[in-house]
Amino acid sequence: MKKVGLSGRKKREKWQNGFATAVVFLLALIVLLPIWWIFRSSLMSVGAVNAYPPSFIPYEWLWSNYSKALETFEYWRYFRNTFMIILPAVLFGTVTAIFCGYSFARLTFRGKKVFFSICVSTILLPSMVTLIPLYIVWTKFLGLGDTYWPLILPYLTGGGFFNIFLIKQFMMTIPKDLDEAASIDGAGRMRILWTILVPSIKPAIVVVSMMLFIQIWNDMLQQIIYINSMDKFTFAIALTNFTGSFGTNWPVALAATFMTILPGIVIYAIGQKSFVEGIVLTGMKN
Repeated sequence: MKKVGLSGRKKREKWQNGFATAVVFLLALIVLLPIWWIFRSSLMSVGAVNAYPPSFIPYEWLWSNYSKALETFEYWRYFRNTFMIILPAVLFGTVTAIFCGYSFARLTFRGKKVFFSICVSTILLPSMVTLIPLYIVWTKFLGLGDTYWPLILPYLTGGGFFNIFLIKQFMMTIPKDLDEAASIDGAGRMRILWTILVPSIKPAIVVVSMMLFIQIWNDMLQQIIYINSMDKFTFAIALTNFTGSFGTNWPVALAATFMTILPGIVIYAIGQKSFVEGIVLTGMKN
């Protein structure tokens, strides 16, 4: 009876795992469908794109659409401009989020709860409310209009409360005994932070960095507001003007679109392993 019951349970678990896998696979296909649709459309002619019913696979692969896009769409200039914002902003945002999270998780100082409550309250403040005041400060008072600084300097505050909160929660899972043992051996706070805590919260740091990257990559509104010169355009701004100038030539426009989303796909593919790591104290239980 035990063997029969065990066999039945294994069959049921196997069926459930297979069903869950099929559902996840179906959802993955739904998520990837827009990306595939952009890619297949970028390799088709205008008539094939507008044809009905649509085909999921191009009849002929027109790679020349990409060369046509590069003739007008200055890809490498926009690539450089975009990463001139992303690299320092992600670096500043991640490093300051680590410092802020460490302060709330490990340090004791007067007004700690008050400062943390103020940080929490910033979630309730819509970004559109602060858009006009910040624009006046950056352009009128500081004279930083048509520069990248208004898009970089705000990330000196951790890039948002969620990043600080995530780092703080990960650090609180690490026993304080490690800090005390390191301090007994003569290590200071900065050495403890960078040699013990930071390596232990690598998954959280990767998550914060990738979320900052996605946030800046998709932030077309502020880029349009602060950047006016064409030689400083980023992917988001340039792609909007590019699709408008080409009108109905969607294959060429979608070729440029696919080239702009490709760096984000590559970066996510590199960091996705750390994105799902959840065990912080692996090998540190002793």
